Amino acid sequence: MYKASAGVTLPTSIIGSLPRPAWYTAVLGPKSFLEAMVNSRYREQYEDAVSCFLRAQETAGLDILTDGDAHYDEEVGGMSWQGYPLTHMDGFAELPQPTAYKIGAVAYPRGHILHDFLEARVFPRIVGPVGRGRLQYAAMWKTAQRMTKKPIKFGTILPELIAASVEDDHYKDPVERTWAISNALNEELHELADAGCPVIQMEEPQIHMVPARGKTFGKLDTADLVKIFNNTVKGLRGKTEVWCHTCWGNPSQQRIFRDVQSYQPTLEALNHVEADALTFETCSSGTGDLKAIGEVIKDKKVVIGVIDHHTLQVERRDAIADLIREALKHIPPERLIISSDCGMGREGMGRRHATYKMVAMVLGTNIVRKELGLPQAECLAADQRYSLTATKM
Repeated sequence: MYKASAGVTLPTSIIGSLPRPAWYTAVLGPKSFLEAMVNSRYREQYEDAVSCFLRAQETAGLDILTDGDAHYDEEVGGMSWQGYPLTHMDGFAELPQPTAYKIGAVAYPRGHILHDFLEARVFPRIVGPVGRGRLQYAAMWKTAQRMTKKPIKFGTILPELIAASVEDDHYKDPVERTWAISNALNEELHELADAGCPVIQMEEPQIHMVPARGKTFGKLDTADLVKIFNNTVKGLRGKTEVWCHTCWGNPSQQRIFRDVQSYQPTLEALNHVEADALTFETCSSGTGDLKAIGEVIKDKKVVIGVIDHHTLQVERRDAIADLIREALKHIPPERLIISSDCGMGREGMGRRHATYKMVAMVLGTNIVRKELGLPQAECLAADQRYSLTATKM
């Protein structure tokens, strides 16, 4: 069900996270969000941070906003993205402990920045049946949506990555626990959709990773992972707009593969996920897959990344326009959405860089909108009338 992107041609958004303000020092930890919001200091800092994130997106001129993933704590490599569900769902031990890295054969030795990321894998074990617990996604979405009239997109990690993050004393194998997590997330996401959230984003299914890493747990191939995705979002498309976000990894804003990977081997599988839109990393990984994406993905919207989350270099608006023009050779404008490749808040980027990347994205999209005779987005951040630099008329 298209809600946020309905009736908008070439809408702009970001994937999710934004760099935290330096003054945002409040920590959620294992507390529930609603419990933390009782504390006046946490509430003030959290709401102010969300307000900053929304304002930056609005002044840039984005159409679909996020809350910047403000509920994630400031952890090495953005680990809170994985850790938050583990410390707020039912079935997990109270005390965390170091956890082995299990996904694929990737290993980072001491001396590599991502070794710190591996050392930050301190998670609780599964000790009983997994349930939705105190995720409280609807409350987080409401906190952001009541600050703006623009639609707020809310994202969550997918079950196979949660399942791969933990030691397990309860389920007989990782596939069983993956399905249990999927069922629990589906229940939570229905509450979020029923609250009115216009876009729910499912983040990082391992479908596209299978050719590069092999079967998840050595058992789940692309068809199995599609079934898990579809179970996790079962019934949601009748209530809200569902996005499936894919990229090639982003801890500490780092690449996790030496070589650029391709979506082409798994496009047919991705075409079968129950989502209204699929996101693709097409800035940092290049535009080589666009032709194949256009040929295979016919009944979903395509979200292309036009800004690189790995680098502090702010993209030129003309380069962004060129990328969009290339995408339009293969994807009709009514099915194209413009976004970042991935989140910009996984530890490595500052607020100012992220802000100007969003501004560049809107300005570049406006170039193409003008060429197509479409309305251009207002970008207050680029309005020359408000420059502090003296200019001669």
